[in-house]
Amino acid sequence: MNGATGQLPDDLASALALLADERARRITAEAEAATAKAEAASAKALVSHSEALIARLKLEIEKVRRELYGSRSERKARLLEQMELQLEELEADAGEDELAAEIAAKASTVRAFERKRPSRKPFPEHLPRERVHIAAPTNCPCCGSARLSKLGEDITETLEVIPRQWKVIQTVREKFSCRECEKITQSPAPFHVTPRGFAGPNLLAMILFEKFAQHQPLNRQSERYGREGIDLSLSTLADQVGVCAAALKPIHSLIEAHVLAAERLHGDDTTVPILAKGKTDTGRIWTYVRDDRPFGGQSPPAALYYASRDRRQEHPEHHLKTFTGILQADAYSGYNPLFKVDRDPDPLRQALCWAHSRRKFFVLADIATNAKRGSRAMPISPMALEAVKRIDALFDIEREINGLAADERLDRRRVDSLSLVKELEDWMRTERAKLSRSSPVAEAIDYMLKRWDGFTSFLEDGRICLTNNAAERALRGFALGRKSWLFAGSDRGADRAAFMATLIMSAKLNDIDPQAWLADVLTRIADIPVKRLEKLLPWNWQSAKFTPNAERPHKFETSGCHSETRNHKIFIPAG
Repeated sequence: MNGATGQLPDDLASALALLADERARRITAEAEAATAKAEAASAKALVSHSEALIARLKLEIEKVRRELYGSRSERKARLLEQMELQLEELEADAGEDELAAEIAAKASTVRAFERKRPSRKPFPEHLPRERVHIAAPTNCPCCGSARLSKLGEDITETLEVIPRQWKVIQTVREKFSCRECEKITQSPAPFHVTPRGFAGPNLLAMILFEKFAQHQPLNRQSERYGREGIDLSLSTLADQVGVCAAALKPIHSLIEAHVLAAERLHGDDTTVPILAKGKTDTGRIWTYVRDDRPFGGQSPPAALYYASRDRRQEHPEHHLKTFTGILQADAYSGYNPLFKVDRDPDPLRQALCWAHSRRKFFVLADIATNAKRGSRAMPISPMALEAVKRIDALFDIEREINGLAADERLDRRRVDSLSLVKELEDWMRTERAKLSRSSPVAEAIDYMLKRWDGFTSFLEDGRICLTNNAAERALRGFALGRKSWLFAGSDRGADRAAFMATLIMSAKLNDIDPQAWLADVLTRIADIPVKRLEKLLPWNWQSAKFTPNAERPHKFETSGCHSETRNHKIFIPAG
């Protein structure tokens, strides 16, 4: 302490000079530290930007490859989804690091990192524009003169969203008394799907769409509505869902009849947990898709769903008891009774999926997956790789004839595909004789050779597709939804999910917005005669042609006295 004190100057001027020098050194050190921090932040932002750019380029390359050469594997779609998720995270990291570099640069002389962004597309023209004017200067900032002349203006567009708005519609029904017979006349009460209901069709459609298409359980919807100031309990929402399902049954019946009247159906199923006592049972959602577009058919596409608590063969027998035609599905043994000769009314024609058979070979020849496994990788099977190449040659032909008429497809297959299939069969039988019974490749070959008639049926009918991908795509929503709602609460809950999936997926297949369609159907279904309900089916529905409810006249309810038709539907804002 004494040594340190002895080094201090005795006079005030020297002490002030020493203090100023120390302050200058401290400021210099802080500046150097800020510069180093800014440089580090810029470097980190540069690395994040580079990683995001590399991920974006890889994603674009994979998309271009897929467009040029087609999907070379079933895992390609999942790979693209994973790459998109990775790009999303890297873009977020790059944005965060860029902002940190900009903040750090303000405290130093280091130039802030500027990220190269892709050119932004203009906002859609149909969006409404709101102009916000910033007050112009009244004086020149240079000389102070007030003689300013406008040269033009610069417009900066910012995309904004308006939060969801709720409103209450008050429908006024005036009463009239007849001066002749003194009877009271009044317009009928507005129709509600729910008896003594309070929810409008757009609200009901939103609840249904979010639950069955967006996989948002009702308890989460109730919580979100509560945060918006609307108290809708779980039991209330569940009651609305049940009543809507009952009201939509006529539409479901028409879609069911349309699907089962098809010449060819895609069939498949997926698991869905169903709540049981102290556990969940592994139930099933079955789908049957009618899609005639691959062979140029004019009938609109539609999907039909059923639910069951198990996978017994009695379920597809019951579902397709009236169907006679071609069934494209996997090799599930539960379908076998449908193909028996003595089936009443007629046996179905079997068409198996080449994508399933290809997948068994592809697993043994997946070079990319084996590369990730490192030392634990299984050896690539040259025989399986050769089988994948031969099957892919058939897929290349199918892509070229997709959408042609059935006769044209059949002629092309007889010219190009028949010889490839014959060569594949001869090759597989020759190679199978060289393999042991326990060989994985032998299992994949046996899967095809034992069911060869089902796999080659596409060579005899141009309506048959090479794959069952239409049914697999139709079940993708349930595979995603299981992660959100975990299980169906009961058998009736699973049936209701299948019921609504039929309506929603049929609308999607016809490029119709399911929520808008459901809202309009719930509005109009009570006013349309049964014979005209077909106009509400997704492929016949055109919302622009429909008259809004507010413009529709209502007949008076009379008590013993006739009165003319007048429109007495008046909307008065609440408050």
